[in-house]
Amino acid sequence: MKTLKGPALFLAQYIGDQPPFDNLEHIARWASKLGFKAIQVPTLDKRFFDLEQAAKSQVYCQEIQTLLAGYDLEICELSTHLQGQLVAVHPVYDSLFDGFAPPELHGDPAARQAWAVEQLKLAARASANLGLKAHATFSGSLLWPFLYPWPQRPAGLVEDGFAELAKRWRPILDAFDAAGVDLCFEIHPGEDLHDGATFERFLAAVDHHPRCCMLYDPSHLVLQQLDHLAFLDRYHPYIRMFHVKDAEFHPTAQQGVYGGYTSWVERAGRFRSLGDGQVDFKAVFSKLAQYDFDGWAVIEWECALKHPERGAAEGVKFVNEHIIQVTDRAFDDFADAGTDREANRALLGLG
Repeated sequence: MKTLKGPALFLAQYIGDQPPFDNLEHIARWASKLGFKAIQVPTLDKRFFDLEQAAKSQVYCQEIQTLLAGYDLEICELSTHLQGQLVAVHPVYDSLFDGFAPPELHGDPAARQAWAVEQLKLAARASANLGLKAHATFSGSLLWPFLYPWPQRPAGLVEDGFAELAKRWRPILDAFDAAGVDLCFEIHPGEDLHDGATFERFLAAVDHHPRCCMLYDPSHLVLQQLDHLAFLDRYHPYIRMFHVKDAEFHPTAQQGVYGGYTSWVERAGRFRSLGDGQVDFKAVFSKLAQYDFDGWAVIEWECALKHPERGAAEGVKFVNEHIIQVTDRAFDDFADAGTDREANRALLGLG
């Protein structure tokens, strides 16, 4: 068994215009003082990470690693969540997702998609240059508007949607395979890959591509009312990344999983800071140890109530207390009498 690494912090929710959140060195100094050992880095803001440079320059990657090492930090993974979203966008969401792409691509879905695909391929090379084993992204969605089966979905709609999604992602998966990096889709509402059934459907559509993997975030499973522990039992061979994020779900007479268009504070299901929600993290960390997960425990702060800096500071202590230092021996080794085949055969009555 392997001991998880951590704690690490996903920077996406902390990036801003004011120190210490305005560039990589400032945020690294801040994260290091809190006790983080690694950071997971989004790749759209060049103040923090220049994806194009990292894809083509080993020197640039070494400079980033040296800077972080000065604060006893490393990059655990890169993220292209927003670019991945743009690989597949249903037209109803075109204007909403334009903001994820450069301004010159707004209003041009085909150009935006081509840019997103290239971004993912750059991320594969950048990850390889940094010596990383896994990469985080979203699948995007062509079918999300048809999630609920009313009006009745036409025969073949879902199959055609996943065939097209697989067609778009297959060259990207091949690029990650060439780079020796696992591509981890975060299982997330709003994406075509939002639960186990949709992941399995996509996996079959890409012919069980060896780089098609998962980012496990139990909070999204709680909000969908999936069994977040049984999910680990079923899908652990595909899980290569882990977001440590909490959530709670309290259905009422007024609303349930769909939320009734209420705000995050008022929803029956909402994200919470670590330890304030319903995720059974003791069991989660135990199962990850049991299944030899050797990745990072990465805190992603998304809480409807608590301040993000408080969430980060408390999160470091929470993860450190939950990481299981796995044993290198069995608890009953003291009673081991060694192996004696003749004695064993005698005990079995085999003479």
